[in-house]
Amino acid sequence: MDFRLTEEQELLLESLREIMARDCTEEYMKECNEKGEYPTRFINALSENGFGLLGVPEEHDGTPVDTMTMMLVAEEITKNGGPHFAFGQALSIVDMLEFGSEEQIADTMRAVKAGEVAFVLGFTEPQAGSDSSAIATTYTRKNGKVYINGHKTFMSNALRAPYMLCMARNADDAGNPDKMNAFSMWWVPMSAPGIKVERLHKIGWHMMDTCEVYLENVEIEEKDLVGVEGNGFKQVLINFEVERLLMAASVLGMAECAFEDAARYANQRVQFGKPIGTFQLIQEKITYMKIKIENMRNMVYRCAWEIDNKMPVQISSALAKLYCAQSSFEVIDDAMQIMGGIGYTTDTRISRLWLDSRVFRIGGGTDEVMIHAAGRAILKQYK
Repeated sequence: MDFRLTEEQELLLESLREIMARDCTEEYMKECNEKGEYPTRFINALSENGFGLLGVPEEHDGTPVDTMTMMLVAEEITKNGGPHFAFGQALSIVDMLEFGSEEQIADTMRAVKAGEVAFVLGFTEPQAGSDSSAIATTYTRKNGKVYINGHKTFMSNALRAPYMLCMARNADDAGNPDKMNAFSMWWVPMSAPGIKVERLHKIGWHMMDTCEVYLENVEIEEKDLVGVEGNGFKQVLINFEVERLLMAASVLGMAECAFEDAARYANQRVQFGKPIGTFQLIQEKITYMKIKIENMRNMVYRCAWEIDNKMPVQISSALAKLYCAQSSFEVIDDAMQIMGGIGYTTDTRISRLWLDSRVFRIGGGTDEVMIHAAGRAILKQYK
């Protein structure tokens, strides 16, 4: 494995850094975070410079790149203090490009090309977090129409998205012993009568809304079915390992961002007549932070290399997501400790990174689910 960047990757990342220096300054990030505002200026700048279509197939006017390049871009954005959600639409829309109708794909790509959120993923429910099979939202047919009833939660960008890719259970299959075959995906307009959206208040991720969505007799058409009826879960799993790795790459960048801030501070902050970086306890933190970052980078890059070489990544993607989510928070927490009281204020980005990074151990697959996924697969190798 050779992880040296290609000339094309170097130029791409250099271009990204120039965009961020202009449109994603720390002052702008702080302002958006404090006001709870979406960083529209930065997202638009990424879109205008082609990053929104990076990884999208050519037949949809995109720029195909390998998985490694996608991870490098995700890492670079957060390493420079940008929000994790600014990049990765190419991965989140795979379900629609693979299974959507021509009309649904057109709706999706219209938003992506404009730098907008194409849709919200309507999977998680109050009683169905890690246990997706517990989804209780139903769809029924009546007089040639389809009606959706249910309650979705932790819906990111629900206030901005024009559609929901909604997973719902066939109400007529309530007694079906094969629960996985009872679920289908539906393309639901967020402006439809019967949809109620309520914003959730979080300790982090202030730049992106997260909402409860209630669906009461929401009327849609048969044409709004996405893919094959009953194949909802099979369809949603098509790209989940790459999306899991994207989260690992994002938290890797966040850890690097915090580490670099803390290392610079340790060289500048004087106590007892000398920079605190000269004290062995600070050097110990810096050293172990660096080890964790190197381990995280190696896991992310190796998994990306495996994907690009058509190798199975069920274990490595779960391990990368688990380790990076945990280690990133540990690195950021140590960075805050090095920076002391100033790190706990909103005058530094360490506090924002600290709050934003913690949820990665929950979203996209909890630590416990990653352990189960990896552990089960590892043991199977030794039967």
